[in-house]
Amino acid sequence: MPPAPSPGSQASRFTPGERAARVRFRRAVALMLMTLVLPGSAQLVAGNRKVGRVALRIWAVLLLSVLTAAVVALVRPTTYLDLAFDPAALLLLRLLLTGLAIGWAYLFVDAWRLGQPLTLNMAHRRAAIGVNGVLCFSIAATLLFGAHMVGVQRDFVLAMSGDGQATSAHDGRYNVLLLGGDSGAGRWGLRPDSMTVASIDEDTGRTVLISLPRNMKNFPFVKGSVMREQFPDGFDADYLNGVSTWAGDNTELFPDSDNPGVDATIMAIEGITGLKINYWAMVNLRGFSDLVDAVGGVTLNVRQPIPVGGLGSDVTGYIKPGVRKLDGHDTLWFARARDDSDDYSRMARQKCVMGAMLQQISPQTAVRNFADIADASSAMVSTNIPSGEFSRFVQLAMKARSQKVSTLSLVPPMINTADPDIKLIRHKVAQAVDRAEGTASAGGSKAKKPKQGQSETITGGSLGSLSTGYAANSADDLGSAC
Repeated sequence: MPPAPSPGSQASRFTPGERAARVRFRRAVALMLMTLVLPGSAQLVAGNRKVGRVALRIWAVLLLSVLTAAVVALVRPTTYLDLAFDPAALLLLRLLLTGLAIGWAYLFVDAWRLGQPLTLNMAHRRAAIGVNGVLCFSIAATLLFGAHMVGVQRDFVLAMSGDGQATSAHDGRYNVLLLGGDSGAGRWGLRPDSMTVASIDEDTGRTVLISLPRNMKNFPFVKGSVMREQFPDGFDADYLNGVSTWAGDNTELFPDSDNPGVDATIMAIEGITGLKINYWAMVNLRGFSDLVDAVGGVTLNVRQPIPVGGLGSDVTGYIKPGVRKLDGHDTLWFARARDDSDDYSRMARQKCVMGAMLQQISPQTAVRNFADIADASSAMVSTNIPSGEFSRFVQLAMKARSQKVSTLSLVPPMINTADPDIKLIRHKVAQAVDRAEGTASAGGSKAKKPKQGQSETITGGSLGSLSTGYAANSADDLGSAC
């Protein structure tokens, strides 16, 4: 006869049936936790061993892949940027994550079955269902959310990618023409509001923003172009921003072009600046407002009251002076407003917005608001940059964040927009690029102080008057000029 347990012992509190129930419950929970840590192990121990072996092999391959990926990230981190903009790789990753979510959820449900829930008492049965539900849905939801985000990235890449051919840098720099204007049915490229060439060093990311006024006339097109044949003595039919419209009315001259207005504008920009354009991007200014909202706003130094409205409609209010964080609506008007100022001050403000966006959109902000940014960006930009080049420009943008951004605007008093001195323009462009690369002195980059008696007008984007120049329009450090 076995000795009776002492009155205060643990065993005395449970009957044999209760102790067996507790053992069954612990076994059921253990099978679920095994599935969490080592998917397939529960099946290998208590279920279909074939399923367990397959799951464990898949898990081993995944772990090996993660370790390999970690090594690759240390040796060549840019590999993942390349994959992040490869539609085929993104599709494969999305399918893999979805398959993992479904397969892992199946293993959790099967582990719960292997725990023989009908043999558990009601309290233990409910607890087992709760544990299994939390583990199953948390893992599956995480993987499915990851698959969704990969799908968002893939849709973004497909929506953004252009049909242009990949090109090499020219004299060590990539030149991207940025065009800004309102979009609408058939209105991409119609009289762009702004034209800026971003000249980017292929190694360092050091960027020079070269802006051209929309009201320039009598300029040449690049040699050998169809527009040069039509206007051998210079474009006198309209302003620079009218080249796109003229080409749109004469599309028979561009039989192989999907964007004759943009192509003609590039011929003009190359003829004026002497730079060879690699790619172009058309920015829908209305969609730009959504992008600013997606990143949580942008902080700008507002130097004078900026009217909201105008441009053919009523002014409905003003953005007050001061360093303030603006939402998409106000940032758009900060960049576009011409009432109480002029085209040239607006160009300066637009450069300040570009610089602020470059510096203030951090990788953390991009990740946190990725879906909204992707949605806004795909609606904002039309470009000919092929998806294979996206990784390169993302890397250059990341490098540019730690570099000063230089600016040059081809505006009065330096340039007579009605009769531009093309030799002077090309000299100034080359000089700005040389200064950015450190091969020329930076003298004269700061805005001159006005002579006694001259007005020092505050322009909203920088300090200076038309006679003295706007600081943000010509600076070796855009951040300090703004």
